[in-house]
Amino acid sequence: MQENYLERILKAKVYDVAIETPLEAAPRLSRRLDNQVFFKREDLQPVFSFKIRGAYNKIAQLSTIAAQRGVICASAGNHAQGVALGARTRGIPAVVVMPFTTPEIKVQAVAALGGEIVLHGEDFDQAYEHAVELARARSLVFVHPFDDPDVIAGQGTVAMEILRQQHGDEIDAIFVPIGGGGLIAGIAAYTKALYPRIKIIGVEPEDSAGMFESLRVGKRVTLDRVGTFADGVAVRRVGEETFRIARQHVDEVLLVSSDQICAAIQDIFEDTRSIAEPSGALAVAGIKKYAAREACTQRRFIAINGGANMNFDRLRYIAERADIGAQREALFAIEIPEGPGSFLRFCEIVGRRSVTEFNYRFASAKAAQIFVGLALTQGKAERDALISSIAAGGFAVRDMTDNEVAKQHVRYMVGGHGTGLEHERLYRFEFPERPGALLKFLRAIGTEWNISLFHYRNHGSDYGRVLAGIQVPPGTHTDFLLHVDELQYPYTDETDNAAYKIFLGA
Repeated sequence: MQENYLERILKAKVYDVAIETPLEAAPRLSRRLDNQVFFKREDLQPVFSFKIRGAYNKIAQLSTIAAQRGVICASAGNHAQGVALGARTRGIPAVVVMPFTTPEIKVQAVAALGGEIVLHGEDFDQAYEHAVELARARSLVFVHPFDDPDVIAGQGTVAMEILRQQHGDEIDAIFVPIGGGGLIAGIAAYTKALYPRIKIIGVEPEDSAGMFESLRVGKRVTLDRVGTFADGVAVRRVGEETFRIARQHVDEVLLVSSDQICAAIQDIFEDTRSIAEPSGALAVAGIKKYAAREACTQRRFIAINGGANMNFDRLRYIAERADIGAQREALFAIEIPEGPGSFLRFCEIVGRRSVTEFNYRFASAKAAQIFVGLALTQGKAERDALISSIAAGGFAVRDMTDNEVAKQHVRYMVGGHGTGLEHERLYRFEFPERPGALLKFLRAIGTEWNISLFHYRNHGSDYGRVLAGIQVPPGTHTDFLLHVDELQYPYTDETDNAAYKIFLGA
């Protein structure tokens, strides 16, 4: 039997703890896109996220006997804060199971709200399994982060407010971030019941595309792994009920890159002077992608700004990647002849463009490799024209703007060819940011293989990105991969990556 979500949402109990958030115009972004963009400011909730709505509605609906047993949840942070605040408001105990990789700001927030914190597992799914076991063992009520009709109805009050604040006939589309699907399910069910013409468009990171893939194949899929940058939507399997509603009411799901998310965080900051967390900026990234694809003008788009719970040290990474995500910066690897006037000739081609970075390394007596970042004002078209001009000037040029190894590692590395580095292979790993991760890696590699290159740079995310050169003789390659697989750290072989060959001077 399908739920009557319109009635459930209208009767939802959220305002004991939640506020009706404003729907704010975004004039700077609107001018740039030539469309009317509005932000639904869920980052202004008491716990800086929309999650308080669904969590509290579930807790408020519990009978007195059930509530007295206490509640438990699994969460990477935002749902956890909602459950902790909701339980405190009702005067009942709350247990919160969080992955070890949860940002410290979210762990501290849950502790401040009086929740009992249990850290378990490397990701949401492991935390979820442990929470279910604890709920059974301690007779606690499990508050699901998304796949529960009361939670979905609580999140649906976001749409109820939007349609009070803006007439439905004036809205063309509402863009919604997707993790497990609770928010988009509630918004879609309410909106489509009243204004079926309004498009409901979900937005997911490219590396956490659970709803996109599920809708594509027509059934729920379990992703092998999810990205960790947008930790608030890092869910491997969407909910059963949320998927059913999405199949019925969601018009489309867009995928965006981490760089595009970083650019969207900057867009939100420029209009509101607030800093969204990566999952909270997904909707804005989706609007920009949709507007560019459709080449539309004068449409009215609503973005759900989902949350603002982010560790401060992540801002460095976001600032570095925002210009690339907005196509305001290009990265090139260029070979310059080692001769008088070569560098001047290259600079004359570049002209008066701002140089965002410049790295030089000796390659041979005849040539030098440079890695250069250049500011753009006209996006990809300007980037392509610049490549053509540099090549026409007699310089070998390679576009590194979309090369993750170049952006993450090589631009920060210096060094030479090295000697005696036979059989070196390059691997990129993701390390969980917690004590013992590096030691675990080194023990797995053991003493049989030599680590010839190692580059790590903390960007304030839940996982550190590591580039490692390892000498692996051909006869030991299979055994080496078995050792690496035992780590259960995501990795890719980057030996043939163009950025690596540039670093070697090849």
